[in-house]
Amino acid sequence: MKKLLPLFLFVFPFAVIAQQAFHNFGNIQLHDNAQVGFHADIINDGTLDQNVGFAGLYSQDRLTISGTNEPNFHDLAVHVENDLYLEVGVGITNFKEFGRGRVITPRQNHDIDLHYIEDTPHLGSDDDKFVDGYATYTGVLDFTFPVGDDFRLRPVKIGIESAFTPVKAAYFFEDPNRPTHFSTSFDTSRFGALLFGVSQFEFWDVNGSSAINVTLTWDDNSNIPTLVDDLEDLRVVGWDDNLRQWVNLGNTSFSGDLNNGEITSDIFVPDNYTVITFGTSDNILDADLEIFTAVSPNGDGLNDSFTIQGLARYPENELSIYNRWGVLVYSRENYHEVQGTSEAFIGISDGRATVAKGEMLPVGTYFYVLKLKGEKDRSGYLYINR
Repeated sequence: MKKLLPLFLFVFPFAVIAQQAFHNFGNIQLHDNAQVGFHADIINDGTLDQNVGFAGLYSQDRLTISGTNEPNFHDLAVHVENDLYLEVGVGITNFKEFGRGRVITPRQNHDIDLHYIEDTPHLGSDDDKFVDGYATYTGVLDFTFPVGDDFRLRPVKIGIESAFTPVKAAYFFEDPNRPTHFSTSFDTSRFGALLFGVSQFEFWDVNGSSAINVTLTWDDNSNIPTLVDDLEDLRVVGWDDNLRQWVNLGNTSFSGDLNNGEITSDIFVPDNYTVITFGTSDNILDADLEIFTAVSPNGDGLNDSFTIQGLARYPENELSIYNRWGVLVYSRENYHEVQGTSEAFIGISDGRATVAKGEMLPVGTYFYVLKLKGEKDRSGYLYINR
């Protein structure tokens, strides 16, 4: 059992209310090697964010953290049998342990979350111990969000591709057509090219302004067999609120079987999509083409140009690429599928619109339209990252 060491205070104006709450009005700091156990609710109306020691929350009943200011802990362990409820955001800067109970945040308020700061890892999550609501991560390493709903841990993993910017995530075990915490619905009968169907059982809300890929997980309650017979046909899909439809976000890898597994998307910007879930590809449309939607023209030989494998089967084609304002920045007939050709799109304008010829296009999301003679047009998003 951990030994409890003294709690060091810079200022000492705190109170214990009827032995039921630790109420901080001033400036409290856990110093190095401090180990403090809280067995009552925490109300933080002062400063509690410069901690470098260990804090544990212990109770067989429900506990709550509230107040006007967000506390930050260095190492935090939660052993709360009937769950820890956050009425204010809580940050962790070094390590988080799930011992007992869930951490519950209000799903209707995305600003109240459990925040993993500076690449903070976590340990111990399972179907009884996870973040029931929103968690945020800030760091430069890949991260797995320990999120779930209805006593089901359903983690979502992210692969960081660019800046050190926050990513927020939550999981919803509910029909996207009838969400309970969103002002709009996500009609699973509306989907774009290269899709054939969308899950009606669950979805994730992932938010962030930088390009990432995501890995979604499923279990036997996900009902993946209602979508596909072969995991090759499974896709990550995102709801585009501007198009009012689901968009194919790809399948770069997958593992597992129809009852348990995971799938990784292409690179995309989460803020461009309201929620994400599972979908299935239209085999008639995309079985013979593989479109790589990330372009990183940095000379490393990986995704240096916009690559469409299988395009040789369609020599009469036309590719058009538009920026976020609908301005045509690239157009080419008989586009080639091989990277490194002189005609390949490498993130530079070809001068056929208001963007000057040869100008390097900024990092961001673009929209492509691929016309194939005798076939249905393909369209979707691509992302330029340097």
